Amino acid sequence: MKTILIIEDEAHITRFIKSAMEQEGYQVFTADSSNRGLIEAASRRPDLLILDLGLPDADGCDVILDIRTWSSLPILVLSARSDEQDKIKALNLGADDYLVKPFSMGELIARVNAHMRRWQVGYETSVELTLGNVSIDLAQRQVSKNGDNIHLTPIEYRLLTVLIKNAEKVMTHQQLLTEVWGKGHNHQEHYVRIFMSNLRQKLEDNPSRPNYFLTEIGVGYKLHIPKP
Repeated sequence: MKTILIIEDEAHITRFIKSAMEQEGYQVFTADSSNRGLIEAASRRPDLLILDLGLPDADGCDVILDIRTWSSLPILVLSARSDEQDKIKALNLGADDYLVKPFSMGELIARVNAHMRRWQVGYETSVELTLGNVSIDLAQRQVSKNGDNIHLTPIEYRLLTVLIKNAEKVMTHQQLLTEVWGKGHNHQEHYVRIFMSNLRQKLEDNPSRPNYFLTEIGVGYKLHIPKP
């Protein structure tokens, strides 16, 4: 049974989400503070985390930072903070998705199910690719640079996979949103910008002047594979 950890200090919201997720067949654990949440995350090793940012003992962004030092599990932020800068900050720190309160339970369930599918299954492919000093083996889900393993979050890995499967083809923002995050993210182009920036930071020698992950201004992005 797949497991979900909810870190949320509002008890009625926790009960609401827990009941809905259990009806979907998930085993659900809960915590009402960042400290308790980190203990639960480390001991339970859930398949997905639903995280509120406004916790009583710390900012939820600190939880994201901590968890990303040792786990790549999908993190779905659920917060009353609706400002775009708050969303960008959480995504930059390692969150995979962001849903603003008040929210539709149907949408939350759809997003949780989508992240679970992508995290557990991914793409079945045996592509091995070299980009300069970067080696990519999608069959083994391994990425290295100069021989050192590179840690990619589930969303970063999926974005890389989509770009590789469509190498040299310009992918629009909307195409990438649909392929990587699924339907329902049509107006969240900043997701694509943030995670493309993350890939460049991790895989390009000079992220400000990329050789492989190229921008097509006003359209989207493409992966360029130089000929040997």
